[in-house]
Amino acid sequence: MANRETGNVLARFNVGDRVRVKDLPNLFYSRTQMYVRGVSGVIASRTYQSLVPEDEAWNRDEAQPQQFYIVRFRQKDLWEEYPFDNDTLQTELPEGWLEPATD
Repeated sequence: MANRETGNVLARFNVGDRVRVKDLPNLFYSRTQMYVRGVSGVIASRTYQSLVPEDEAWNRDEAQPQQFYIVRFRQKDLWEEYPFDNDTLQTELPEGWLEPATD
């Protein structure tokens, strides 16, 4: 998993990398959906760099921007009862919510 420079922030993940969404608590606000937490997916693209919404909400202008990614999940991995094996869902997540997948 080579780091690549993308603007001011080193991108930790590359397109095609398998990642897992961290299962962290909501302390105030998060755009990270509950149904993707703890689930593994694949980086579909790198999008932009920005402060995470939590830092913006608390006016933490000194916080470091993070790389955001589009992560693709199999819907069957999100909802066991989902009837189709190959359907996918994509969502945008900041790097701080992602870790390398071990499965």
